[in-house]
Amino acid sequence: MDRLKTLESFVAVVARGSLTAAAQAEGVAPAIIGRRLDALEERLGVKLLLRTTRRISLTHEGSAFLEDCQRVLADLANAEASVSAGGVQASGHLRITAPAGFGRRHVAPLVPWFRERHPEVTVALNLSDRVVDLGGEGFDCAVRVGDLPDSSLVSVRLADNRRLCVATPAFLKRFGTPQQPADLAKFDCLGLSSEASQTRGWAFTLPDKDRAAVFYTKPSGPLVCSDGQVLHDWCLAGYGIAWRSTWEVEAEIASGQLVSVLDAFAAPPNGIYAVFAQRKHLPLRVRLWIDFLKLHYGQPGFWTGVDVKKPG
Repeated sequence: MDRLKTLESFVAVVARGSLTAAAQAEGVAPAIIGRRLDALEERLGVKLLLRTTRRISLTHEGSAFLEDCQRVLADLANAEASVSAGGVQASGHLRITAPAGFGRRHVAPLVPWFRERHPEVTVALNLSDRVVDLGGEGFDCAVRVGDLPDSSLVSVRLADNRRLCVATPAFLKRFGTPQQPADLAKFDCLGLSSEASQTRGWAFTLPDKDRAAVFYTKPSGPLVCSDGQVLHDWCLAGYGIAWRSTWEVEAEIASGQLVSVLDAFAAPPNGIYAVFAQRKHLPLRVRLWIDFLKLHYGQPGFWTGVDVKKPG
């Protein structure tokens, strides 16, 4: 019996809720669908569906197997579409994840635009500051900011990211401007309170020296918070100097709301990456998503919010 056909029948029965409905959609007798399901369960050695005269429900094994089947069938459809006449058409379900703050600003707004280009793709976006296990949790792609730990994952660099010390013009006019990192001890600085973040402190290098020689300092201040967005808001309100990523503050620097200081001591940039599991054939929807991010993140005005163009 055709193994692919048994998978298609299994997915169709679950989607339509009964053997009869799946059989009608394909134009075959319900008994044929039933034989395919029996053959599939016999080959796997597990029960996938609990069938009664009134309803069909998935077993635990069936639920896990269903997601894999849907992915396999979607990948096959993408592969066929990519070589068929009439051009490339992605389809299937795309599961992506990104850090919460970055994702809200620079991933979530792009998702509807991506779907306009590829209406056969559905998208689930997860925003979380924890490091998501892509393979274990079934995600197709992650956007990650900063240095990547060694792993079996594949990464594509999408853009550079730099950390800058920033403050409002009013704050600097009132309290002065630090001339070197050691001067930060004299200023109110806004720091993350989470022990899991910035454990080594704020990173700097010495100007006109080996730019790879990074040193760290931990400025103090009367206000700390575990949430980066709160620090950003406090900084905009003039409560102190913050050490923030360019993806977060470039628009405010461009508009004059914030001023960067200690630029001569800024550490080398790290990266913004698309990360995915090692696979022989990357699904078309994932490849197109990564290309879409690169296209937008590469626009000259993207990070400052100037002249960001919606794709035609």
